[in-house]
Amino acid sequence: MNISSPDNYPENTHFQRCLKRLEQEVLRMGTLVEESFRLSHHALFERDIDAAHKIAILDKQIDRYYRKIELDCATLMTLQSPVAQDLRLLSAFMQLVRDLERIGDYAKDLGEIAVKLFPYETHNCMTEIAVMSNHAQMMLATSLVALADLDAGAGKRVKKLDDTVDDAYDHLYHHLAYQRDVLGVIEPFLLLALIIRHLERMADHATNIAQRVSYIVTGHRG
Repeated sequence: MNISSPDNYPENTHFQRCLKRLEQEVLRMGTLVEESFRLSHHALFERDIDAAHKIAILDKQIDRYYRKIELDCATLMTLQSPVAQDLRLLSAFMQLVRDLERIGDYAKDLGEIAVKLFPYETHNCMTEIAVMSNHAQMMLATSLVALADLDAGAGKRVKKLDDTVDDAYDHLYHHLAYQRDVLGVIEPFLLLALIIRHLERMADHATNIAQRVSYIVTGHRG
């Protein structure tokens, strides 16, 4: 990824080096968030308690990246007087890492929900929820590749995937909300409703990331 302005800031300047470091840190943060999402999937659908525990460790690393990148972006914006293109990049980074941080938070929540679900029998809708999770993970992966490649067209592609996730959410919510003759406690139904809501929001944040990449490249959200 290289969107900086070489005509205005030569390669050997401090500002240029700071931009490159920021780019690398955003991608590293994205890799951690992607791993956290993958672990939440394992915890939920393979009942992997070790995966659930690993998420909490990753979440702390993600939060550290988030705070550092946001601070570094703000510092460069206020102290270096960047030109318009670089200012657009820094602004997009600040918003983009918020989306990544929120996906990481949702992944942590999903890991905790998975542990709460362990005592209950697997509900028959978990297979459909797993497909929904896979689609949302695909959206995040596509958005991160778009960021690395500065692919301005990714926003529209990810939005189509988001429509699939939204449809799955509507279908699964209706299925859970209108269950009849429910025996025993309702906690697992509440937890399943939380899972699909979290996945739907994670997909929304992945869409935001792809659209912010379009903004970095073109100045317009894709």
